[in-house]
Amino acid sequence: MLKISNDLYLDERHLNFQFVRASGPGGQNVNKVSTAVQMRVRIDDLIELPQRVRDRLRELSGSRLTNDGEILFDAQRYRTQERNKQDAIERLLALLRKAAERKKFRVKTRPSLSAKRKRIDTKKKRGDVKKMRQRPMD
Repeated sequence: MLKISNDLYLDERHLNFQFVRASGPGGQNVNKVSTAVQMRVRIDDLIELPQRVRDRLRELSGSRLTNDGEILFDAQRYRTQERNKQDAIERLLALLRKAAERKKFRVKTRPSLSAKRKRIDTKKKRGDVKKMRQRPMD
């Protein structure tokens, strides 16, 4: 069980790992050993999470979300499978923590009457200044 917050946990059996060859530095080893990790998590399978968290997770995952409703994490930062696997899990947990936060409720406000008048007055003054720069009319 992975701890997301005090009251939210994620079962590790929902995580599917696949090891592939990494690109980038690593010398001859990069051509022989599959150290990069592709981790897939199906959002609909995360039934232990509330629906609002799963919906927010879909919003936040962006381009990582596949058409099948899976989130795909590619981790190839490190040279070992274990560290890349841990990196992918940490990135998923960070995304889940962000999804678990409640959105801040925004109260719509309107400008006051004095603010509207002030805005109109400044616009009129600016227009008068520009009018004074014009050539006099005959």
